[in-house]
Amino acid sequence: MLGAVVGDVVGSIYEFRGLEDKNFQPLVHPAAFFTDDTVLTVAVADALLHNRDVVEAFKDWGHRYPDSGWGGRFAKWLFSDETRPYGSYGNGAAMRVSPAAFLATSLDEARRLARKVTEVTHDHPEGLRGAEAAVTAIFLALQGERAHTIRAQIERDFEYALPPSPEVIRPSYVFNETCQGTVPEAIVCALEARDYEDAVREAVSLGGDADTLGAITGAIAEALYGLPDDIGRQVWKKLPREMRVIIEQLYAAKGAVLPVG
Repeated sequence: MLGAVVGDVVGSIYEFRGLEDKNFQPLVHPAAFFTDDTVLTVAVADALLHNRDVVEAFKDWGHRYPDSGWGGRFAKWLFSDETRPYGSYGNGAAMRVSPAAFLATSLDEARRLARKVTEVTHDHPEGLRGAEAAVTAIFLALQGERAHTIRAQIERDFEYALPPSPEVIRPSYVFNETCQGTVPEAIVCALEARDYEDAVREAVSLGGDADTLGAITGAIAEALYGLPDDIGRQVWKKLPREMRVIIEQLYAAKGAVLPVG
């Protein structure tokens, strides 16, 4: 889960800038910050850990951090009395689901939890597909599956035509906030990377929705390669205490070591 948060923070200052160069320095810019991607990832973890109503958790955490760069339709839902889903297929469905993969004990459970935390807002088939594809990649990586195996299962189960590499994606890629225009690209950046840092650099430098590409890729890459403690520490200190508590609880529930040194 912290891998998703790190990806969000790394990409936060490059959204709308069309970076298109993965050698940007430093990886975690001093001015980088967490966005709505992190807030909702924490909200999902809170809901699943404490058996909270998902809508309640989203509204609670969203109201704590009202200036987090919310998408227009989600913001309208968040700051209203509405509790019904609104048919979205935005990439927000996939950027927040990593806790579902982390807490699940089977792939079926991971997908069920992903659907549970997604359908409250993003109930469009593409939104649900994006969330379940992301959680599948993360869960399989946590189980030790190789990148080529994960690729084959994603292509088979979700009918995504995954490009062979980020280099193939980059020349024609444009800013895209849909699941179908973000999730496949993020998965490729994770699967074709050398390590965690390389994966996030590839994702952020595609020139698209940088923080969300970073969050989705970062979650998968943490599961595949591990998150280096030095990178985790840089982002950890940018998070408020109440977020740290939820993240600590998630790793403790999994019996995993929190990668912050």
